[in-house]
Amino acid sequence: MKYPFLISIPHGGTEIPEEVAGRFALLPEEISWYCDPATKILFDFGHRVESSIDTPISRMVIDLNRPPLPLPPRDPDGIIKVRTVDGRQVYLPGRLPDMDLIHQLMLKWYFPYHQRIDELIDHYPIHIAFDCHSMLPYGSTEQSDAGKCRPLICLGNYGDEAGKAKPGSLTTCPSGWIALLADIFREEFKGKDEVAMNVPFSGGFISNAHYWRKGIPWIQIEINRKLYEIQDIHARQPVTREDQVLELREKIWRILTRFWDKIADNK
Repeated sequence: MKYPFLISIPHGGTEIPEEVAGRFALLPEEISWYCDPATKILFDFGHRVESSIDTPISRMVIDLNRPPLPLPPRDPDGIIKVRTVDGRQVYLPGRLPDMDLIHQLMLKWYFPYHQRIDELIDHYPIHIAFDCHSMLPYGSTEQSDAGKCRPLICLGNYGDEAGKAKPGSLTTCPSGWIALLADIFREEFKGKDEVAMNVPFSGGFISNAHYWRKGIPWIQIEINRKLYEIQDIHARQPVTREDQVLELREKIWRILTRFWDKIADNK
């Protein structure tokens, strides 16, 4: 039996294509640090789900979870990064991609990813999609939660802390769904305060845009990297405990299937 899930992993890649090689002020290990490299394993559920999508490209080259506009330098944390979340320059002086190169990168990596999501939803019996990420244990200097400790799990549907729609807006999945998923995560992680909804992240461009385009419910999942990494913020180099990643993957899978089985029983 396959579960009717679409799994999107937009930040798991670490590759730097030839077009931008030599432009970065960041070292290769630092580029990996600012990505979600373990998520390609953490959320790899194989043939147990109807479909999945990921990318080899680093988010520091092009961020698939950002809207296509504005372009740099207007948004330093947009589709093309100017600064990291802790304020470091991404590119060497004078080496930020120009408009022609940005256009090439978008045509090669950005638009195909989003087109493929639509194709997967059209061609497979998908009833819910999960946009899957990891997060640092604390808020970085250029983020809204700078210096604050983060929960182990953050679930996002563009709603409030209870998963309900904010005034004048919609959520990307019913509030009851995300609340149920949060409850099951809390059972597995043994702590009410360890699982949050829409804080510090409520969702990105992928879940919002494709919910509007196709009407399939989306939930963004953020997993705290301290669950599987040895943290060294000064080296800015991810040191992953692979056994913990595999163990955590099976726990997440158990949670998602418990969640969907309950949803299906109530339909």
